[in-house]
Amino acid sequence: MFKHNKAIFISDAICLVLLMLFLFCLPTKLFKSPTSYVIEASNGNLLSASIASDGQWRFPLADSVPVKFKDCIIAFEDKRFYSHFGVDFIAMSRAMKQNFKAKGIVSGGSTLTMQIIRLSRQKNRTVWQKFLEIILAFRLEIRYSKEEIIGLYAANAPFGSNVVGLEAASWRYYGRNAKTLSWGEMATLAVLPNSPSLVHPGKNAVRLIKKRNDLLDKLVQLKYIDQTTANLSKLEPIPGKPIALPQDAPHLLNRFKVERLALKVNSTRITTTLNQDIQLKVNSILTRYNNRYRANDINNIAALVLDARTGEVVSYVGNIYQPENAALESHVDMIKAPRSPGSTLKPFLYASMLTDGFLLPHTLVPDVPTQISGYAPQNYDLGYDGAIAADKALSRSLNVPAVKMLQQYKYQRFYDKLKKMGIGTLNQPADHYGLSLILGGSEVTMWDLANTYMGMVRTLDHFNTYKGLYNAHDYDQANYIKPKQKPEKDEQLNSYIDHGSIWATFNAMEEVMRPGDEGLWEQFSSSQRVAWKTGTSFGFRDAWAVGLTPNYVVCVWVGNADGEGRPGLVGIEAAAPVLFDIFRLLPNGKWFETPKSKLKKIKVCKQSGYKAGDYCTDVTEELVPFGGEKTVVCPFHKLIHLDRTGKYRVTDQCESVSNMQHKNWFILPPAMEYYYKIKNSDYKDLPPFMAGCDANGSTNIMELIYPKNDAVVYIPLELDGTRGKIVLNVAHRNPRSKIFWHIDGEFIATTINYHQLAVSPPPGKHTLTLVDENGERLVQVFTVLDKKKKSDEF
Repeated sequence: MFKHNKAIFISDAICLVLLMLFLFCLPTKLFKSPTSYVIEASNGNLLSASIASDGQWRFPLADSVPVKFKDCIIAFEDKRFYSHFGVDFIAMSRAMKQNFKAKGIVSGGSTLTMQIIRLSRQKNRTVWQKFLEIILAFRLEIRYSKEEIIGLYAANAPFGSNVVGLEAASWRYYGRNAKTLSWGEMATLAVLPNSPSLVHPGKNAVRLIKKRNDLLDKLVQLKYIDQTTANLSKLEPIPGKPIALPQDAPHLLNRFKVERLALKVNSTRITTTLNQDIQLKVNSILTRYNNRYRANDINNIAALVLDARTGEVVSYVGNIYQPENAALESHVDMIKAPRSPGSTLKPFLYASMLTDGFLLPHTLVPDVPTQISGYAPQNYDLGYDGAIAADKALSRSLNVPAVKMLQQYKYQRFYDKLKKMGIGTLNQPADHYGLSLILGGSEVTMWDLANTYMGMVRTLDHFNTYKGLYNAHDYDQANYIKPKQKPEKDEQLNSYIDHGSIWATFNAMEEVMRPGDEGLWEQFSSSQRVAWKTGTSFGFRDAWAVGLTPNYVVCVWVGNADGEGRPGLVGIEAAAPVLFDIFRLLPNGKWFETPKSKLKKIKVCKQSGYKAGDYCTDVTEELVPFGGEKTVVCPFHKLIHLDRTGKYRVTDQCESVSNMQHKNWFILPPAMEYYYKIKNSDYKDLPPFMAGCDANGSTNIMELIYPKNDAVVYIPLELDGTRGKIVLNVAHRNPRSKIFWHIDGEFIATTINYHQLAVSPPPGKHTLTLVDENGERLVQVFTVLDKKKKSDEF
């Protein structure tokens, strides 16, 4: 009895071991070979692909297999596929008889399931291996469904040369998605795994055609197709040499390779958010402009289109891909490359100052020669307006007003805001950039720039959606892969820039142009409203154009990947035409709604753009952002006292108060006035003081335009080697006045009307004293550098 029980126990144990071996004999992952990186458009069509690391074209496992391929491969390889459990004993016995008669292997009798096992194991074909294939085929049938099994076969079967899998074969031999192949094309591919060497340009064509036609006849017998379809399919040509796969988004493909793990994507294939039609058309537009610009040795161009409604990438062209010419560096993804942004950050400053109560939309800002600690910004046209409305300074992209505005706002505050809004390339402390931050003194990427503008668009778009609140996720980066789920709303009372300020900024950006380039505007006019901004980096190295509507943000960059500057490489001439050609591809939509509940109607001085004070003569009501309530009242309108004739200014020391006229007057500081009245003929000069009146305590009479107080200047050598001169420039309220010039207490000259003087003082610190004919004095200090110190200071 004991021996009997022991035998039962041993047999049960053996059975259990065999069962465990059977259950765990199949690897968790059958195929471990590397796969190609593949990106598809939102409609599922192939955009770009790269060869796998082992040199094979092997696409990742597809979600489904075309019905035509299923029918063809089952008819050709395993007609009882859906009725057996991994092994077709009928086919196997028939194969054994054929092999015995032929005294060699002429038929294997393997099912598709067994072939998958063989492909995954890559072992020599022996009787023992055949037995293992049978066992593993049974196990495979238990784990996977029939549809999954045929999917594994379609993805891993060899199709000749270095092509593995149906999808890779379809693109390499026919240049199309497998789902679009005809019966003749699909039958051709179905016979290849059995004889992959048949695909060879110029060879084996007759054999391949015969095998295909035999399969088509078999499909007729099995009633998959009719005879007419088979006859027409036999007339189709077989593939010649392999076709190059599409490379319509190669830079996004490379980006996906780098970011795949961070994105937590398991497969090397993704369906992107890109619109294939727009992507192809943007590629075409950029290629056309690139061909034109290369005549000027401008070799690279890139464009990014974002859908503000969904936060998704619509088009991604990191460069015009020209791998045949390595010198062009077309492999560099300029969407990710840090570059100088030129003037493209100016709208962020304007919007920030509106939000934080530093100015109103039309507030006058200074536009005069400026030198700040050796830094001397200049406008693109090298001219000055004296004073200009902030929105006009933005639309004309004037540099000096932008620097003056940043000086007022503080570059440290602006630096912090840019980082919060998504500019991720500010790797140095704020002091490293200083005031040059607003003129392109930092680096940004197209990706960050476009995403930051999209954050502003989304904020304004969602004004009604969130009932006046803000969603922190509006500034999230765009997705180029469809997210599995939308981020939850994170509603907040405040944002980096408020609704009203964004609305005012976009209004100003609708009028963007540059002095001297107004004629180009007509080339860009279109039926849809677009807010846009151009930018040009120092040395003509980068040309930018950024445009936006409620639905889209478009960013264009033109230049050379190696940083070489080229004449004519400016935003409005090189990038803006591309921008508007792209916008013509995009559907129109309504303009932004006015966020009335986030705007406040206040009285504004029409002449200065400031909040109206008691002395403003022309007052209007305007809708301004809430921050406008914190702005100062107009500093340029003042009450002055005139004699009874109205010709002279007076004080109570020389005129009875009862005889005075009291008038409100628009008075700019002398340096601003000097340039302002050149372009504004209606500007009224202050009347002179009546003889004998004491002007002490009155508005400043003189202002030194250059050099500013405590300025450091350098006097260069002329071409002939002699020491040059610096031109001192002063503004006086009375254009007919006479000024006496003194340097270090020594009289040097007298000027009348036109107050400029060329001098060549020696290196060192100097005191400049100016005295007008009425005894008004202006004393300032400047330092002249020695030639040897130039390289240390500049």
